This record gives sequence, structure tokens and C-alpha cells, in this order.
Amino acid sequence: MARRFPSLYQTFGSGSTTPSHRADVQLTGADARLEEWKDGDDDLKSEYGSDISKEDADVTTYLIGTDNGLGEPEVRRRENLHRFDPKARWTWREERALVRKIDFKIMLWTCLMFCALEMDRANIRQAVTDNLLPELGLDNNDYNLGNSLFSLSFLLAEVPSQLVSKRLGPDRWIPIQMVLWSAVASSQFTLTGRAGFLVSRVLLGVLQGGFIPTVVLYLSYFYKSHELSIRLGFFWTAMVFADIFAALSAFALLHLRGFMGYSGWRWLFGVEVKQTDTAQGLITLGFGLLAFGLMPAGPTQTASWFRGEKGWFTPRRSVKGGMHNREPLTLRLLWKSLCDFDLWPLYLLGVMSNIPFSTPNIYLTLSLKDLGFTTFQTNLLVIPSQLLHVLNMIILTYLSEAISQLSLVAVIPQIWSIPFLLWLRFADTSEVSKWTTWLVMSIFLGNPYAHPIQVGWVSRNANTVRSRSVGSAMYNMCVQGGGIIAANIYRQDDAPAYHRGNSVLLTVVGLNITVYLSTKVYYTMRNRQRDRIWDRMSESERFEYLATTHDSGNKRLDFRFAS
Repeated sequence: MARRFPSLYQTFGSGSTTPSHRADVQLTGADARLEEWKDGDDDLKSEYGSDISKEDADVTTYLIGTDNGLGEPEVRRRENLHRFDPKARWTWREERALVRKIDFKIMLWTCLMFCALEMDRANIRQAVTDNLLPELGLDNNDYNLGNSLFSLSFLLAEVPSQLVSKRLGPDRWIPIQMVLWSAVASSQFTLTGRAGFLVSRVLLGVLQGGFIPTVVLYLSYFYKSHELSIRLGFFWTAMVFADIFAALSAFALLHLRGFMGYSGWRWLFGVEVKQTDTAQGLITLGFGLLAFGLMPAGPTQTASWFRGEKGWFTPRRSVKGGMHNREPLTLRLLWKSLCDFDLWPLYLLGVMSNIPFSTPNIYLTLSLKDLGFTTFQTNLLVIPSQLLHVLNMIILTYLSEAISQLSLVAVIPQIWSIPFLLWLRFADTSEVSKWTTWLVMSIFLGNPYAHPIQVGWVSRNANTVRSRSVGSAMYNMCVQGGGIIAANIYRQDDAPAYHRGNSVLLTVVGLNITVYLSTKVYYTMRNRQRDRIWDRMSESERFEYLATTHDSGNKRLDFRFAS
């Protein structure tokens, strides 16, 4: 028999707990209060602010402690608590059937939304192959500036977007974001110069910022920690497939150069990014409007006129309690999350880890054009590296879960990059076949991608909805910060071979390997420190700790960090 969801003490997305802290721990503290609630104690319900039945309520309130440090009872809102049963058990058949249903109803749709985001933010790489830069009076440094401003805006919007999401709920905020950025993206059809180019990049960054951590938080409502890591691998696979589709559509749309007097890149933006007088142009706007109906607020709130009156899940498919998904983050809770030093090693990895790959990838289409490939050849020649990238990313994600060694698996891409960066640094690309250079670049950028592992790693080591929400945003901010660095390593005076830039990337790879190994050592030492404390406690002391502690998230003594 298997349990679908852990007890209230085990937070959805945790790294691990000690063996004695499992499904069969006796009911004490909060669980005992929950049993009183389920048994119909009307005095308890009315005393703490709820007169709704457990059968009808979607959100309930219950007492989780006897003292909040001020001599008063502490009451918190918990999502889906009326469906929670600490004695419930599942068969593996029920488990697999439910996960498949979540994959189809939730995961598939989030992947499609991510495809829409990637199409809108990344088709600039195809546009520059059709003379966008010279036609707008731009050079490589202006291109770098536009990418940097996009990343900076994306970064600065992360935490504000998370705060809005926690107030409105991901099911409302994500569709609003999609509708808003679709309007900005379509305006790129009318770009006329440097100012418009830079403004469009800033607005896209502001409106798309926060989308990814909000989606990760939303997925954590439905998946357990080990399930989430694998699904995040498929989530970023959707991004690569969007890039492949963008390359194929660019091959067709850029052939429209001269049609109605417009350049091919304008049609690329106009059709892919929703020019309103084209049928294909409604894609992202349509996705945004559909998301209002297709995204439930949580596992027990799936019934609606659009999704069906009975919803997707039966009451037996219960869920755990946590932070209410429309409960806003206060400044105090935000500051507490930002000060969680145990997540700082992962934030540093967010900044550093993808720089060696982002810089060459940003310039891939321009580099292929410089080698002598035509506009249409260039857009097709990026596809093999993306297919290899997908395959390697999925293999790497499964490997990390199979051997439970996140640090040692996530460092593999850094080792992968070394021979290719050495070749790019010391080879004279003007003296070798352009096809040889393309092959080296394709294998290099077909690298296994550790980003899905690291996003799931942050979620797992945060261990509360509050920390996971802010932690995901902070991690993605760090990734965007790394993107700003990556966008400025290849410079105009270093073109076209970029030997100086590739020397910088080799240095970053060396630093990254050191950071990964140091992260492994840090989390191992933190776990051993807690093991020593926990092992000195008697069984009764452990039960007392579990029933009375005010420690939360990854500060609990029975929590172990994934490493």
C-alpha cells in the first residue's frame, strides 16, 4: 500500500525526513486537532473562525499550535485541509492512475504555456539572421544591450510577480501575464529603430518575469518532490521543442521578405507573435484566455463550468495542508525566506552554471551567418543541437533521481563543455571547414541541461510553500543575472572568433566545478550535524519535538537536505 500525500508534518517538496518521521507517527499536536475537526467539533470550528462543513469547504482554517510566541493561539489558513486524512493509504495502481491524470490535465497544459513564452522571448535569435540589426541601425553591442535589458527586467520582475501570484493565485496570475505579454510581443512587427527595440525587450522581460517560478510553485501543488524533478525535465523539454518549432517556422516565414513591402523578420514577429490580422497570430493570446478556464486553483478546486461540475479528482484523492495558495506573502515572511542561507549555494549555481552555454547559444545564429551559411540554412542548422539537448537533458534528469546525487550529476554539463571550449579558444575557425565548426558547436550546445534538476533542488530544499515560492523566484532571478553576464562576454571587438570570450568561459567552468563540489560538501555537513542531534534524542523527545516545535521548513531537525 502506498500513500499519495505525506502527513502535515512533511511538506510537499521536501528533501527527506528521518526514518521515524513517516506515515505512521502517532497523532499529536496538529494532527490531533485535525481529528477533532473531522469528528465534527462545532465549538472548535466556530472558535477559530469557520462555520463551513468539511464536505463543502475548499479552504479551511485550523489550529496548528497552542502558542504563537505572544501567549495567543496561532491560526493559519491551510489549503485542502478538509480532504486530508492522516490514516489514508493508496494502492500503487491508484497512485499511477492519479499521476497519469495529473500529467494529462496539469503538466501537458503548463508545457504548452511554456512553449508560448519561449516562442515570444526567443525568436529574436531567428530575426537577427534576416538582417534585423542593420535594418534597425544596430550592431552586436546593441544586441547585447537588448538581451541584457530583457534579462534585467525579467530578474527585477521575479519577486513582485511572485507576490502578485500569492495574492491572486497562480491560476489567475499566469493567464493575465500571457494576455499582457502577447500584446507587447505583437508590437515588435512595427519596430523602427534602437529605442523601440530596447523598450520592447524591457516590457517583455517585465511581463514574462515570474512566469517560470509561478508555474513551478503551481506544479508543486500537485506533485511530490521526486515526481516534480522528472516533470521539470519535461517542462524544459517543452522549451526546446518551442525553439525547434521557432526555427522551422522561421525557415518558412523569413521567405516572406518583400511580401507587402516588409522584411522577413517582421513577418516572423507578426505571425508568431500574434499580429491580429493573421490566423496564427492568436496563438499565445488564445492560450492565455484558455488558461483562465483550464487552470484550477488547487487539487480540490477543479470543478467549474469549464472543467466540469464534478471536477477532476474524487474526495478520496486527498492532499496535504500548507500555505493557502491565495495567502499573500508579508514583508516579514519575504525577508525570512530571503535570509534562508541554506539555499544560497543553489542561488550561486543559478548565477554561474549556465553561463558557459548561454553565451555561445545567444550568438549561435549570428556565428553561423558569419561562417557563410545562408539565412535559411542557419535556421535549420540549429535544430540538431536542440534535439541532442533534449535527449541529454532527460537522461541527466533521470540519472539524478536514480542515484540521488544531485551535485555530482549536475556538474556533468560543466565537464562536457571543457573540450569544446578549448577547441573554440585555440582553433583557427577561418582555416577549418565551416561544417566542422558547425559540428563542434552542435555537439557542444547539445549539452545535458542541469537547470530542471536545480529548480527541483531549490523546491526540495526549501520545504515550505512560502520558502518554495520565494526560493524559486530568487533562483530564477539569479539565472537571469547569469544571463546578463553571459550576454556581455562576446563583444564586437572580439568577433568573429571570440577567443577572449572563450577564455572567460573556460574560467567560469573551472569556478562552476568548484561551486558544485562545495555545495555537495556543505549539504552533507549540514545533514551530519542534524543526524548527531537527532540521534541523541530519545523516542519520546522526538515525538515531543514533532508535536511542539516552532521550527519550520528546512530548519526542522528531522529534515535532510538533498545533495
